[in-house]
Amino acid sequence: MILLGLNIDHGATVRQARYREAPSTVGGAVEPDPVALALLGERAGADGITVHLREDRRHIQERDVWRLREGISTRLNLEMACNPEMTAFALKLKPDTVCLVPENRDEISTEGGLDVVGNRKRVSRCIDAMKGAGIQTSLFIDPDEDQIELGAKLGAPIVELHTGAYANAYYGGGRAKEFQRLRLGCVRAHELGYVVNAGHGINYVNVAELRTLPHVHEMNIGHSIVSRALFTGIEEAVRELKVRMNGN
Repeated sequence: MILLGLNIDHGATVRQARYREAPSTVGGAVEPDPVALALLGERAGADGITVHLREDRRHIQERDVWRLREGISTRLNLEMACNPEMTAFALKLKPDTVCLVPENRDEISTEGGLDVVGNRKRVSRCIDAMKGAGIQTSLFIDPDEDQIELGAKLGAPIVELHTGAYANAYYGGGRAKEFQRLRLGCVRAHELGYVVNAGHGINYVNVAELRTLPHVHEMNIGHSIVSRALFTGIEEAVRELKVRMNGN
């Protein structure tokens, strides 16, 4: 059974499109509430909730994260930049896991994996700090052997392989090549003792092939579920994707 980590960032994107300047993140006219979205997703079978607290606070806000920490009944996975500010925040929050991701102000959502090799010292300090607080660290990286191997040496217990290049190639050339990269990445990560997750660009169509990747423990999916929820509601959107993830 592949687990589903429900990313609710884009539920908050809808709220921020109208209520960015509101004094509160919830209540009164402010809607939708991403925390309510998370709770409904849990009720429909989501195995964990993922949020990315970005430096520019473009969607999820700190208050959202604290309310999630107090209110959800599954697991909280905090995606974050690998910097001192976010490390300090995570140590106060104590999510179940943190996922270290690259962060670029100009991107719409996270594009590309974290360069562990080029940021070895920063990544190592963050992993050690989380380990000392009993928080598991996941590395969001491309399926490249050098990145995977160094992350294991630094002590990260979880890897989330970036599936974005595969998703972008799905309807064009290069799909088979990108799938093979992911397959080899999953195998190598498993050999090194990682828990293997996958995320970015996974949807109701390409999940049929991605679910055949070896050793995948969890998929983190957000945009496609929030998009489908506009038509079906969040609970049905979560239920349907879980079925497709596991071939039932």
